[in-house]
Amino acid sequence: MDWSTVKPKVIRALKDGTFQHEVRNAIDTKNLLQMGAVTADDVIQVLRNARGNDHSVSPHHRDPDIEVNIVKRQGWYIKFYFVDPDTIFISVHQ
Repeated sequence: MDWSTVKPKVIRALKDGTFQHEVRNAIDTKNLLQMGAVTADDVIQVLRNARGNDHSVSPHHRDPDIEVNIVKRQGWYIKFYFVDPDTIFISVHQ
C-alpha cells in the first residue's frame, strides 16, 4: 500500500481508538503511545504532516507476508501494520 492509502486508514484507527500494540521488550522506550507518554492525537499530528517520502515499508520480522509501515518524520519513528480489521503499533518514539 502506498502512503495515500495507508495515511487515512491509520489516522482513522487512531481517531476511533481501534488499534492495538504488539507485545515487545523495552516498551517504555519503544512505544510511547502504549505507555501513555503521547496521545493518539499527538501521533495523528505527526502522521498528518508526513509525506510519501517519510513513509517506507518492510516485511514483518516474524511474518514476511505482513507489510510493516514505517514513518520517520521530525525525529519521530512510527511503525505499524494492518491485519484487517486491526491496526497494530510496534513502535512510536523519538
